[in-house]
Amino acid sequence: MSVLLPPIDPNERFRERRASSRRRKRLRRSVLVGSLLVGVALLGVGARFVGGTQAVSAPTSELATLATVDTTGPRALPVEIRGVHVTLGLASLPGKLREYVDLERDGLTAIELDVKDENGEIGFTPRSLPLARKVGATREYYQARTAARLVHGRGLYLVGRVVVFEDPLLASGRPDLAIRHSDGSVWRDAAGLGWTNPYDRRVWKYNVDVAVAAARAGFDEIMFDYVRFPSDGDVDSAMYRKPRALKLRKRQAVPAFLRYAASRLEPFGVRVSAAVFGLSAARDLGIGQIPRRMAPYLDHVYPMTYPSHFGPGELGLADPGGSPGATVDRALRRFERALRGRDVLLVPWVQDFSFSTQYGIEEVRAQIDAARRSGAKGYMLWNANGLYTDGALKAP
Repeated sequence: MSVLLPPIDPNERFRERRASSRRRKRLRRSVLVGSLLVGVALLGVGARFVGGTQAVSAPTSELATLATVDTTGPRALPVEIRGVHVTLGLASLPGKLREYVDLERDGLTAIELDVKDENGEIGFTPRSLPLARKVGATREYYQARTAARLVHGRGLYLVGRVVVFEDPLLASGRPDLAIRHSDGSVWRDAAGLGWTNPYDRRVWKYNVDVAVAAARAGFDEIMFDYVRFPSDGDVDSAMYRKPRALKLRKRQAVPAFLRYAASRLEPFGVRVSAAVFGLSAARDLGIGQIPRRMAPYLDHVYPMTYPSHFGPGELGLADPGGSPGATVDRALRRFERALRGRDVLLVPWVQDFSFSTQYGIEEVRAQIDAARRSGAKGYMLWNANGLYTDGALKAP
């Protein structure tokens, strides 16, 4: 059995991690409250000396703000995650989300529904996101609470995907938050899409505000994607404005963002995860994704081990795309080594589309079998058009 699939119930594992975090927070609050009470007492003594016998009441309103947010935890994890990716556009079609939910009959246990996508669009219109409304990012693709009720009504687990730093809408609407050229213009990648600055804490807040809105609506887990620096285009010309006090390198900035996100999301009882490049466990790709550094702030890591995205010779394979099972097997072994000792579960993305090689059920099943042999917690099927192979969601 893989070291990444602990012999304990993963739901109990999540509850223990959450309880441990709360114990630490209660300790910090106790210290803070104690300090406040001592300060109040001293002020009272001072008042008696300076103003006679007039009583001074404790600032109970300030103390009340220190109360712990008490919420129920997320829906229990399936024994095996078997999920599909659903885009904003697909979710907007009448009855389409219900069609994906109906895949539960074929073995589906989870749905990944985009909350914020690669174009910077947000699937619903929460009032808590004024900046998103201002830059035109909020859309009415679906009603978040209604979608959550639909998914949960069939006993399925709901993951909300939030694309983070690739964000053309925010980059255009707020160029001060964007990666830029030396002349101040917005930098764009090879596809012509603008990116926001991974060092800017205002960008962090913007994305986590989106995640919080999804958590409030009933999503069980928030998956951060594109939680990295750009990998294509003229990356050498990209300029990042850093606050003077922020002395982070790329490999430090991404974990710092995840630490902030996990802290903000913890009161809502959702799990936190991130999608990462399939080669990120093999070597530093220069994009800030170092899985071992990211893992302390995550419950799940979703490696994008699409065989067709590995070049000839990668992982010691002449043709990774033509060897889907071996590719996933070797890629996940590297993740196992990189994450050894970390309290995190692996859930690989499975290629359910054709690229350099025609893929059908045999190629998809080879990846799934490799994931199961590795001890992964499950898998997610990726097809940008939402067309999934029959038989790919069968239970083992």
